[in-house]
Amino acid sequence: MDPVELLRRMLLIRAFETALASRADHGFQLLSSGEEAVAVGLSAALTGKDQLLTGGRSIGPALARGAEPGAVMAELLGKVAGLNGGRGGRGHMADPASGFFGSHAVVGGNISIAAGVALAKHLAGDGGIVAVMFGDGACGAGGLHETLNISACWRLPLLFICNNNQLSVSTERKVALAPAKLSDIGAGFGMWARTVDGLDVACVAAAAVEAVEHVRGGRGPAFLECVSLRLVSHSTTARETRSRAHLAELRSRCPIVRQTKYLQETGALEPSQLEAMEREAADRVAEAIVFADASPFPDASEVLDHVD
Repeated sequence: MDPVELLRRMLLIRAFETALASRADHGFQLLSSGEEAVAVGLSAALTGKDQLLTGGRSIGPALARGAEPGAVMAELLGKVAGLNGGRGGRGHMADPASGFFGSHAVVGGNISIAAGVALAKHLAGDGGIVAVMFGDGACGAGGLHETLNISACWRLPLLFICNNNQLSVSTERKVALAPAKLSDIGAGFGMWARTVDGLDVACVAAAAVEAVEHVRGGRGPAFLECVSLRLVSHSTTARETRSRAHLAELRSRCPIVRQTKYLQETGALEPSQLEAMEREAADRVAEAIVFADASPFPDASEVLDHVD
């Protein structure tokens, strides 16, 4: 994908989440500031035949996959014009038409479901694959290891993407997980496995293309670890446990700043282009907010609709 387009997509995610977090009615959200390169780089390698499942940190992946910003904003604010009528929120948001099969709020809860979707893809023979994104916190879950085993045995068209932001809420990855690289978990099941810099969107995209080609070629599942970082607290209600100095150092490694600097140094991006892209992102988010605010909340009489 065009490296300028990769930056454009990251700018939209950052602008969207920043605007959402600034609202008094933002609700309980998990934001992906610092992790945009993983969602955008991965999505650049997927096609319309493919489906992506994520954990609860779903806003960035949904937008990267092409979900309409207005419908996403409405969903997050609990409005009827949302992707799922305001019922799913960021923890259970889904838009299969755009290739975003859905998010799952339970840590690791999306992984075995992804195997079922991959099996359905395999039986349908439609040429599509399934990608499932999860954090390092899910790497100790039994469901991941069970799914790795069965997907390797059945050679399912399934790509595992670990978005390793190196924190499970406030627990550091190094004190909770034994493998030197989290991709070693996938390698232990004999599958294609690699660890890449999750702050470099071009690096993520290149590795994702290779992994997708492997899976789509019928050679079995693959495991891609993207080492990223989280620039904000775990959630919009969580207390930040990191020092100001540490956060300042992390922000200096921001993937958006990094891609912008690369494009400017190579002559691929003029300052006027960057300003236009930032305005475009801000305008799209403003339109999304207007759309969401114009939508009503569900009526109380509908509380039991869709409940079996």
